[in-house]
Amino acid sequence: MPKAVQREFGFALHLAQIGTRHPGAKVLKGFGSAGVLEVVEDFATDTYRAVYTVRFSEAVFVLHCFKKKSTKGSETPKPDMELIRKRLDDARRLAERA
Repeated sequence: MPKAVQREFGFALHLAQIGTRHPGAKVLKGFGSAGVLEVVEDFATDTYRAVYTVRFSEAVFVLHCFKKKSTKGSETPKPDMELIRKRLDDARRLAERA
């Protein structure tokens, strides 16, 4: 992942930690609430995404960061959505233990 993209994602996560939202952050569809967000960054001819959750007061959990490879418009590919769901469940379990 290019350094410029990493910096922007890091800034978005910092804002989430202090209780605000990155201007480019939007709710990821399919999760029922504003608790799962994504930031999309373009670099050269590629698109990168960072998906995180602010559902738990204990921490901001990064669920997935990836280079979008799908040619189906802006839709998040099904394997990535499944991985995000699994990691959200893992985050929920971790938050319950804290």
